[in-house]
Order: sequence, then structure tokens, then C-alpha cells
Amino acid sequence: MTDYTLLTEQLKSLSEDEPYYIPVLSNASALIMDGVNGLNWAGFYLMQQGSLLLGPFQGKVACIRIPLGKGVCGTAAAEDQTLCVADVHSFPGHIACDSASNSELVVPIHKDGEVVGVLDLDSTEIGRFSEEDVTGFEGFVKALEEILRFEA
Repeated sequence: MTDYTLLTEQLKSLSEDEPYYIPVLSNASALIMDGVNGLNWAGFYLMQQGSLLLGPFQGKVACIRIPLGKGVCGTAAAEDQTLCVADVHSFPGHIACDSASNSELVVPIHKDGEVVGVLDLDSTEIGRFSEEDVTGFEGFVKALEEILRFEA
């Protein structure tokens, strides 16, 4: 069982002195991989030129660009909603960046009311993500939204 309050407080503490998005998202993905069991990938895709571009992550190599509306990440970003998929192989248009992934949780990230990216979590376990995970990671992303600064 993951302590999402602790995870979020650790994120805030690590980001106190530097809110620039690259180091914050890098540490966030490392925190998640270290603090959450059963994941094989944790990271971010960021909006760039109308599609999602690979950002900081922990795990195996990943797809570099995902079109809006494609796969779980692209669909979550296009629809601006959290998607929790118990079995990605039954998701229409699933993009298999890592064939070992079986379930996925994607949470949109906002800045000034616009989707600027997504948090993407993968697991080899079918049905890995619960409602508690959804709520916990939505809270984690809310903290990120308050922290992140995109200007250099």
C-alpha cells in the first residue's frame, strides 16, 4: 500500500529550491519508482507541437512521440481525463512501447487550465491500479501543477 501523502510531501520537499520542470519531473519519476510497488515504468509525456513528447522517466526505453487521441496517454490528454486501464491489450489503439506492460494509469497535468502533459504509469500486472492509486496520483499531480515552472 502506497502512502501518497508521504510521496507528495517528498515531492514538495525536493522541489522547494528549484521548480523548473526538468529536475522536478526527473525526481518525481524516481520517487514514484522507488516508492510504489509493481511498476515497470513511471514518467511523463509533455505537450509539444500538438502531440506528447517523451519527458523524464524511469524504466525501459519508451515511445518518443504520441499523437493526441492515440493510445492511453494520447487519449487521456485529448479527453483531459484520468484513464485507469486494467488490461491495456483490450484498449483500442493501445501503443505497446514495452510489450511487458499489461496495465496503465495516466493522469493529465495542467498549467493555466490547459493540458501540458501526462503522468504515465505502467505495470506488468493486469489490474494493478486501484481507485486508491487513481486518487493518490491525482493528488500527486495537483501538487506538481502547483510546483512546476516551465520557463527557463
